[in-house]
Amino acid sequence: MNPIELSIFSNRIEAVCEEMGVVLRRTAFSPNIKERLDYSCAIFDAKGELCAQAAHIPVHLGSMAYAMRDIVEARAWAPGEMVILNDPFLGGTHLPDVTVIAPLFADARLAAFVVNRAHHADIGASAPGSMPLSTRLDEEGVVIAPTPIIQDSRVVAPMFEALLARIAGGHESRGDFHAQFSANRCGLSRLQLLLDGLGLSDFEDGLRELNDYGERLARAQIRELPDGVYQFTDYLDDDGQGQDDIAIVCRIEVQADTMSIDFTGTAPQVTGNINCPLSVAAAGVYYVFRCLLPDYAPACAGIFRPVTLRAPAGSVLHAQRPAAVAAGNVETSMRVVDTVLGALAQAIPRRIPAASQGTMNNLAMGTRGAQGWSYYETLGGGMGAGAHGGGLSGVQTHMTNTLNTPVEALEMHYPLRMTRYALRTGSGGAGQRSGGDGLIREYEFLQPATVTLLTERRRRAPWGVKGGGAGACGQNLLNDRVLPAKTSFTVQSGDRLTIKTPGGGGWGKA
Repeated sequence: MNPIELSIFSNRIEAVCEEMGVVLRRTAFSPNIKERLDYSCAIFDAKGELCAQAAHIPVHLGSMAYAMRDIVEARAWAPGEMVILNDPFLGGTHLPDVTVIAPLFADARLAAFVVNRAHHADIGASAPGSMPLSTRLDEEGVVIAPTPIIQDSRVVAPMFEALLARIAGGHESRGDFHAQFSANRCGLSRLQLLLDGLGLSDFEDGLRELNDYGERLARAQIRELPDGVYQFTDYLDDDGQGQDDIAIVCRIEVQADTMSIDFTGTAPQVTGNINCPLSVAAAGVYYVFRCLLPDYAPACAGIFRPVTLRAPAGSVLHAQRPAAVAAGNVETSMRVVDTVLGALAQAIPRRIPAASQGTMNNLAMGTRGAQGWSYYETLGGGMGAGAHGGGLSGVQTHMTNTLNTPVEALEMHYPLRMTRYALRTGSGGAGQRSGGDGLIREYEFLQPATVTLLTERRRRAPWGVKGGGAGACGQNLLNDRVLPAKTSFTVQSGDRLTIKTPGGGGWGKA
């Protein structure tokens, strides 16, 4: 393909991912998917190498890119089937993120895969919202090893009904699963049209050329970095089970056109659920590296070829079964980003921003029983400032790319009232460029409920760069009483929960 043909090819397969996302959003039942957009879509080749992805959730897409090859190699694939999974140690991230994979065949040959991953607010955990204060994986909900959910283009009813029976929000969950199936059917249909026009041979040639082009761009970018070794250590506040100041150590070595990232020295896996599988740590690394590349770089496996990753088995970034991982996907992935950025700031300080809020401020709540409900959301905060501009305020940053749940949608679906939603003025770090401000979001409960908080940056503030000040730490309050960063509790009608999210760090001396 010439450069113009390759660009058209790249955009066509990326457009398939975008259309899959539109179908998933428009057909989903839960606000978590249709309002917050907590889902991702991607295309992989027959070997499980990433070909294209939509601009969805970085932690979803990076972890899929890292784990998909092993998933593909582990089974024999058949036309007309879809495979479902959420097992963090077999290609998933944490249990609420459910992945559905569909193979595409051409001339009886496996040609590609379409994949989507969506967050389910209820996956049968011990606490409503399926983000419990857990110590073992089996406390976090239904664990799904890679299993056919559709065969011969029909839903495998016994498996599907058994899954739904273990999830409290049956009607809503059923609709969300069917939305995922529909998104994959859309992807298969659109990708088949592309194959019909090109032919399988030209399609495979296009994928090879796209990956080779991505690799050339990646190596060129690494050559712009000064050779050397750069190390940085950051810390997670706690694991919710009594262990504080959990170290994430990152050592980056840049040599010619290659980069190695080594997390040796990182804390061992812990009792609480901030552990994560290696695929989630890889997602954080891939995200940062992707940010260094030009906007036109294709989101394909080729761009990651010059990057190698190591994290010791049994560490908090490469946890072993049956470690609890619910918060690892959301909170530890954010600290991986902070740590990698902190190391790179030593090499290219004018290109690296200060730390952003460094947490997703996970809030899960609901009740059990026939009329029970489950709700989950993440909250924005302050973005770190950079050399060329201050940080944005009240936004989702780094590993999350979701929207907020609109107040109207939240109050329509759940027994909640939003009594305050505002920017947390002055929470951004001072500097030549100021960090962005966090948010204040206050909920009034109209019925008793159980609430779980999994948050970070409540003790250790988001750091500044080049003399910039730190952003303010976050704070959780129930009826004006300060709560721990990670906690589970019950509320009564009339109680008010206030979440104050962290600000971003500043850049340069004020």
